[in-house]
Amino acid sequence: MSRDEPFHSLFTATDSIDGIWPFLQSIDWRDPWLAALLTFHIAVTMTALMTRNHANFQIILFLVLLLLVYFSESINEVAATNWMVFSRQQYFDSQGWFISIVFSVPILMNCMIMVASWLYQSSQLMTSLKRAQLRQQAINRQTNGEATNERTVVRPRQSDGEATNVRTAARPRQSDGEATNEVTAARLKHE
Repeated sequence: MSRDEPFHSLFTATDSIDGIWPFLQSIDWRDPWLAALLTFHIAVTMTALMTRNHANFQIILFLVLLLLVYFSESINEVAATNWMVFSRQQYFDSQGWFISIVFSVPILMNCMIMVASWLYQSSQLMTSLKRAQLRQQAINRQTNGEATNERTVVRPRQSDGEATNVRTAARPRQSDGEATNEVTAARLKHE
């Protein structure tokens, strides 16, 4: 390539691409760098799946993958200028079809797998948290019911001499005046 040659002449023309499947069939998959790229994608997918319980590592992996996608245009330009060093054919077109399909899409699929895993783990965590809250509420209700039963006082009615149950709620200690008012209110309700 000479210095006077325009930059766009480094790219492959994409006018003849009829679809993704014919495009993928036209690629020589025996190129060593394409095998390395495929191995990279498999390794990233396996790493994402095996480290799903390690949030800090997954966050770093997620951000690195998104940075690779963000810089894929720059990677495409560098690869277009130096394709003879590592490839048998010039795949890097000016619109970025090749790098998008072979590089960016699999990375974005891995990112979607990680996000789906995070959403699933979040839903599982919320479910277990809600179950624990409901269990604790049931224990509290049971404990409060036992405490209330222990505090039930049997006092005779003054009018006809029959015994009446007066329940006092499990509250902080009240003054004698407040307790008397509560007992009086409870008696008036029953009469």
